Amino acid sequence: MKKLSKYPILLLLYSATALFVLSYCKSEKQQPIYEDLGSVKSRIITTNTDFEKQINELKALVSKDSDEKLLQEKFESIRKTYKKMEWAIEYFLPHSARFINGPALPEIEMDEHTEIEPEGLQVLEEMFYPYQKENKDEVNRMLNKLINKSNTIKTNFQVITISKDQVFDALRQEAFRISSLGISGFDTPISGVFLKEIPSSLEGIKETLEQISTDRSKNKALKSIITEINAATEILKKNTDKNTFDYVNFIPDHLNKITTLLLDFKNQEKIPDVEVTTALNKNAATFFSKNAFNPNAFTPGKEYAFSEEKAALGQQLFKDNMLSNNNNRSCATCHIPEKAFTDGLAKSMSLENSELARNAPSLNYAGFQHGQFWDMRKDDLEGQSSDVISNKEEMHGDLTIILAKINQDKNYQAAFKKIYHSQKAEVWQLQNVLASYIRSLAKFNSNFDEYMQGNKSAMTESQKRGFNLFVGKAQCAICHFIPLFNGTVPPTFKKTEQEVLGIAINGENKTFDNDLGRGKFHETVAALQHSFKTPTLRNIHKTAPYMHNGGYTTLKEVMNFYNKGGGKGFGFKVENQTLSDSPLQLTEPEIDDIIEFMKALDDR
Repeated sequence: MKKLSKYPILLLLYSATALFVLSYCKSEKQQPIYEDLGSVKSRIITTNTDFEKQINELKALVSKDSDEKLLQEKFESIRKTYKKMEWAIEYFLPHSARFINGPALPEIEMDEHTEIEPEGLQVLEEMFYPYQKENKDEVNRMLNKLINKSNTIKTNFQVITISKDQVFDALRQEAFRISSLGISGFDTPISGVFLKEIPSSLEGIKETLEQISTDRSKNKALKSIITEINAATEILKKNTDKNTFDYVNFIPDHLNKITTLLLDFKNQEKIPDVEVTTALNKNAATFFSKNAFNPNAFTPGKEYAFSEEKAALGQQLFKDNMLSNNNNRSCATCHIPEKAFTDGLAKSMSLENSELARNAPSLNYAGFQHGQFWDMRKDDLEGQSSDVISNKEEMHGDLTIILAKINQDKNYQAAFKKIYHSQKAEVWQLQNVLASYIRSLAKFNSNFDEYMQGNKSAMTESQKRGFNLFVGKAQCAICHFIPLFNGTVPPTFKKTEQEVLGIAINGENKTFDNDLGRGKFHETVAALQHSFKTPTLRNIHKTAPYMHNGGYTTLKEVMNFYNKGGGKGFGFKVENQTLSDSPLQLTEPEIDDIIEFMKALDDR
């Protein structure tokens, strides 16, 4: 059974009570919204009743050995029904959502090094496309599991309290989910019917906005949102072919307008923010708004919050050789600004001038990932910096000695004291200023960003075609998520994914690369063997050579690897490969267009 699915994601167990009993710290003028929106809950429960009914109808069809086309039609109707309430399930019941419509690969409990069986709609999709009658019992088992999840939805929404600010926040997240995961077909990797489903997601947003609106917005923002949703829906009805759809215009002309209008609705309805730090700022009209992303959502704690002063001090230290043992190497030695903070080598060189194990990754946008290094062995940039400094092959620095030097330097001492109000610099502060500098490197000012902000002349015709291929036929965006183009999953950006591609040692694709990647730290978890973090494609044109081993010298070699179906496509035995082994069947001109599009991701 062929797969095109996402790889294991860290199991996150949420407490439903904690999500719903929120206390907000607000000013006296802006009181929290505590009212329970019973009508909204009733609609969710009603939709869920339809969801369960349709699942039972599909079970009956399976039992009757109905033909494949009929089974697929019923399955697609189930997915559309789920999409109408997806906004609520993803927000209020995220753990259940993972097992209703999550990737068709095991969940992994990292601390326990154990795998949990996948279930839900994406698992069923693999069973229905194509359908084989000998799998009938397994199909029914998965359908029964889905019914159990439907019962969980009913039980929870009968007892929880939801408020207007939460509902709006959930609807806004859904709009951004459509603009990233939805538009790329993230959760329909086999059937590719996502363009048929987006109208159902939009309908769920529209109907719920109508429920929570008042006269303050009905003839203003709400009316405009409904008009824009209807216009988007009409376009989606005209073309549901993922290979020919015009993504490059649909996103800025419709989806960006919807998310922008949602802020107007919020302001007219005087809905306060839910007081939770999020990666996407609450005042971001679109993914491509100036300062849309909050780097503090990726820091270890409040004391690590980003500031320009920290970044400036971090830049000084980044270039200072005192961080290495022999004062002959700085961070900038292997991370060169003109090369998007890589070194241009297949593998970086050690202090002894021998090759290290892996390629130096770009530091641009590294701040928007949960997991540093190719193998994700550190959670954040703070941990990453000290790991590199103390590594015997890379810098061989001693943090105690480095701090002593810093505290003896009047300029450094004064700078640390001004920022942290402490008499002496501490290890965590050194880590934090270096991390802050790296966080400052994300500029979001590429030609692609400008295009998405409304300048239709910012990209060439070739780049526009390339983006449409990137999202559609080539399916790049189901792993390199818009707008960060890395593996940090929108719209919440709470986790960063890894992938198993089946990489060879070089672009000839004749010898498999045996680097275990993240699997080195989870030896008993088969799904993680040879897995590596999904890096950003922003500035990719500047960062050759490519892949974790630097074995692919050009973007053309990289695209040929994907076009063939990854390692399996070249005959490697990669049982846990997460990339589809089905050839993409991209033509040479199409590959050239995709490469041209990736040039549009270069910061200016």
